[in-house]
Amino acid sequence: MAEETQKPEAAAAAAPADEVVVEKPEVTEKEPPPPAPEPEPEPEAPEKPAAAVVEEKEAEVEAVEVKKPKVVKKETKITQSVSFKEETNIVGELPESQKKALEELKQLIQEALNKHEFTAPPPSPTPPPKQEEKPVAEEKKEEEKKEEKEEEKPAAETSEEPKVETEGKSEASEKVETEEKSEASEKVETETPAPVEVKEEEKTPPPAEAPTETVVVTEVVEKVTAVDDDGAKTVEAIEESVVAVSAPPPAEKQEEEASASKEAETAPPSEEPKEAEVPPPPPEEVSIWGIPLLADERSDVILLKFLRARDFKVKDAFTMIKNTARWRKEFGIEGLLDEELGHELEKVVFMHGFDKEGHPVCYNVYGEFQNKELYQNAFADEEKRSKFLRWRIQFLEKSIRKLDFSPSGICTIVQVNDLKNSPGPGKKELRQATNQALNLLQDNYPEFVAKQVFINVPWWYRAFNMMISPFLTQRTKSKFVFAGPAKSAETLFRYIAPEQVPVQYGGLSREGEQEFTVADAVTEVTIKPSTKHTVEFPITEQKCNLVWELRVVGWDVNYGAEFVPSAEDGYTVIVSKTRKVTTADEAVISDSFKTGDPGKVVLTVDNQTSKKKKLLYRSKTKPYSD
Repeated sequence: MAEETQKPEAAAAAAPADEVVVEKPEVTEKEPPPPAPEPEPEPEAPEKPAAAVVEEKEAEVEAVEVKKPKVVKKETKITQSVSFKEETNIVGELPESQKKALEELKQLIQEALNKHEFTAPPPSPTPPPKQEEKPVAEEKKEEEKKEEKEEEKPAAETSEEPKVETEGKSEASEKVETEEKSEASEKVETETPAPVEVKEEEKTPPPAEAPTETVVVTEVVEKVTAVDDDGAKTVEAIEESVVAVSAPPPAEKQEEEASASKEAETAPPSEEPKEAEVPPPPPEEVSIWGIPLLADERSDVILLKFLRARDFKVKDAFTMIKNTARWRKEFGIEGLLDEELGHELEKVVFMHGFDKEGHPVCYNVYGEFQNKELYQNAFADEEKRSKFLRWRIQFLEKSIRKLDFSPSGICTIVQVNDLKNSPGPGKKELRQATNQALNLLQDNYPEFVAKQVFINVPWWYRAFNMMISPFLTQRTKSKFVFAGPAKSAETLFRYIAPEQVPVQYGGLSREGEQEFTVADAVTEVTIKPSTKHTVEFPITEQKCNLVWELRVVGWDVNYGAEFVPSAEDGYTVIVSKTRKVTTADEAVISDSFKTGDPGKVVLTVDNQTSKKKKLLYRSKTKPYSD
C-alpha cells in the first residue's frame, strides 16, 4: 500500500519538474543577451550568413536542454517522500549541531527562569511619552535665547550710528552722557547687592545662580528698549554691571570649593550596600506535562520536541516554549484535568491498543457526528464549541501523562482518523471547531504524533488533501497515510497488529471479558481469488477443549469446520456445517470442540469471489475433566 500511495505523489512531483525543463530554453530564446558593440567592421571581412547564426543559437539551446534534466533528476530524488522515522531522544546519539542547539536552549531557559519571564506579563510595546518632552523644552529655551540676542543686536547697531555723528559734540553733552551712565550703573548696583551679601555671609554656594542672571537680563532688555537713540554708552554700562554681578570673585569660588569638600567629608554613607545585600528571588519553576523544563533526561526529551518543531532554530523554539507555558496558564490546564465535562463524546475520540512499535493508538470517529443531537450539543453555539475544545484538550492531556518521556521510552501517539460518514466540509460549525483545535495542537503540542492514518477516505477528502498538500512540510506529509474503504483494514494491519485493532475496523479486539486477549497472537493469511484455504489445529492431549476465533475481512466466503481423529478406525465429526458468511452476519466466529481422542480440527474457508481476502485466526487448548 505504501508503494501505491507513494507512486501518485512521485508522479505529481515529476510533472512540474518536466515543465521547468521545457520553460528554460524558451527563456533563453526570448531574451538573448545583447551583442557587444564592435568598433568598425573591416570591409574585407566576410559577414556570416543568417543560417549560420541560427545554427549556433540552436546549438546553444540544445546544450541547455541536455544539461537541465540532469539537475532536475537530482532534485526529484531529494524531494521524494519517504515514510517518517522517529529520531532518537538520547542526547549522546544526537549530531553535534543538535547537541549545541539543545545546550543553547537550556541556557536561554535558565536565564528566563531567573528573570521570571515565563510568568511575567509581556512588556508594553509603546514607549513612555515623557521622554519626548525634554528635548522640546530645551528647544524652547534655545529659541527664547536666540530671540533675546536678536533683539539686542538691532539696539547695539543703532547705538553705534550716533558715535560717528556726535564726535564733534561739546563737552557739556559728554558730561550729560557720563551722568546718565553713572546713574544707570548706580541703579543696577542698588538692585543686585542682596545676592552678593548673602554669598559673603553664609560662604555657601547659592541654591541656583541661574535665576539671578535671568532677572538681570530681563531688566537689561527693558532698559534698552526705553533708552533713546543717543544712549549707546548707557547700554554698555549696563552690560558691564551685569557681568560684574553675575560672576563671583575668585576668592569666593575657593571658599565655595572648600565648603563643598567639607560637606562631602561629613556626608553620611550611602544606603546602596543595604540594597545590594537583599538576595535575588529564586528562579521560578515551570513544568509542562508534569515535567520541569530543566530537571533531568525527561526534560531534554521535552525540549527536543520544541527544537524539532522549529527545525532546531533555538530562538524560535525558545519563543514557542514561552508561549506554550503562558497559554497553559491562561487556559488553566492543571485545573482542567479535574473538570467533569461529560461522557457523551467517548465514542467520538477514544484510545485503544498499541501499534507494532508500542505507540498508543487514538481513534477519531467523525461519522459519529451524523447524530444530530450529538452534533448540536457539541457545536450549536460558541459556548458549546468552547466546551468541546476543552474536552478534547483534556482528553489529550490525560493521554500524554501516560507516555514515557525517558530517552528510550515511547512519547508519541498514532492517530487513526475514520472519515466514514463524515459530515464533510459543508458543516461550518464542525469546520470552525476543527480548525481551532488544530491551531492549538500545532502551537502547543509539538511532535506528539508518530503517524496519521486516514481510513475510509471519501473522494472529496482526497481532493481537499491535494489542495493543502503544497502548504505542508515534507516532515508532516511523511506522517500521513490514506486508505479508501476497501483498503482500510489492510492499511491498519501494516502498523497495528490485528489483535490490537478494534473489531469494527477489521481486527479481533473486543471490549469486555473474552476468551482471547491482546496477548494471544493472531495469524494472518491472504486467500487468493477462487481458492479454498484450510487451517488445521492439532490435538495431542486427551480430554482437552480446543477454542478458536476466526474472521475474514469483508467475508463473502463459505466456512466449515470438522474434527478428524488420528485413529484409523475413527470417524470424522462435523463441528460446523459449511455455510455462506457475509459481513452482515457476524464480525467474528468463536467456536470450540471437546474431545478425549487425539486428532485435528480442520477449518475450511472457500473464497469464490474474484478478490483477495484477508483471513485472521487464533486458537488455544484448555484441559477439562469429567
